[in-house]
Amino acid sequence: MLLDLVRRTRSCRRFEEHFAIGRDTLVELVNLARLGASAANLQPLRYLLAHTPEKNALIFPHLAWAAYLKDWPGPAEGERPSAYIVILGDTSLTRNFWCDHGIAAQNILLGATERGLAGCIIGAINKDGLRAALNIPARYEILLVIALGKPAEQIKLETVGPDGDIKYWRDAEGVHHVPKRRLEEIILG
Repeated sequence: MLLDLVRRTRSCRRFEEHFAIGRDTLVELVNLARLGASAANLQPLRYLLAHTPEKNALIFPHLAWAAYLKDWPGPAEGERPSAYIVILGDTSLTRNFWCDHGIAAQNILLGATERGLAGCIIGAINKDGLRAALNIPARYEILLVIALGKPAEQIKLETVGPDGDIKYWRDAEGVHHVPKRRLEEIILG
């Protein structure tokens, strides 16, 4: 059921790093992105795939992981993603990518969840560093990075409390809690 799939598709930040994800799986996930909507049907997105420890090591240092977890520098060795998909925008086609990369990223995460994987859409990127590390030509704008792997953390959705705090947090057992606003609160009229 789609509702269950959406509920299970969370931002996962700790993975079983040794679990290999092959290129074929990444290609299948990009195909889900390709089939999604695109503003004016321009289809300007391009995808850089990484699934080897060597290439993953080039990407990891250029990402920031969890703004609300101030004392957590990101996944430790052994908990890092086993694959990445870097979403790029081809500026020779357009300079405005609208929400195409958001649609593509969500399709990728839904597909990953359906396959028993998890991921995290990362927008906090040292773009100059990543461009240099991966030799990304200037014509491609770096839009998002999706970290992928077998999940190594439990994520629990809960209702935003009376204080209105929406910041995610981890409890003493390492469970990642994600507050969500009530449906009645977000529908107007």
